[in-house]
Amino acid sequence: MEVLRSVRAGRTRLRGGPRPAAAGPLLSWIGDERIAISAVPPARTVAGLAGLGVTHVVNCRPRAQVRWSGDLAAERAAFGPGRVAHAPMQDHGLRQRPAAWAAAARFAARVLEEQPQAGVLIHCTAGRRRSAMVAYAVLRLRGHDRTGAAALVLTYRTEAELVPAYVRSVERWLATAPPA
Repeated sequence: MEVLRSVRAGRTRLRGGPRPAAAGPLLSWIGDERIAISAVPPARTVAGLAGLGVTHVVNCRPRAQVRWSGDLAAERAAFGPGRVAHAPMQDHGLRQRPAAWAAAARFAARVLEEQPQAGVLIHCTAGRRRSAMVAYAVLRLRGHDRTGAAALVLTYRTEAELVPAYVRSVERWLATAPPA
């Protein structure tokens, strides 16, 4: 009976420490680059991100998800609209159109260039594929070569996956995009 009450009350652990989400988001800082990757932070933890060194946010979740969950609105309320960029992408494993993410990648690269104390959080739903792609794009914009940018993302965010189609999207865009 106690197990049933715990499940209904939202307590999935009967003994021991806090529930998994109670600790807040797990940020993976990418070396000394001042870029962090994570899964979507729960709305109640967004205000605490500043205490972890985050000054700006790039949200890589699709429009329908951010409307439903309110995470983009919570980020804009906590940091201000000028410190949050939205890169609305579906995670389908196919080419990602630069129209969805390029402005957000440029935003992050510009912030890191102009503000030496800034820390940019890039997140998607799981912190594995779309956020890794945008972090890769930001590193490429900041002068890292393909191998170096990939190594940084994959070394510091071990659960990240650089989807080949996503990487090709970044590289094609870099080859044809006008300078910022």
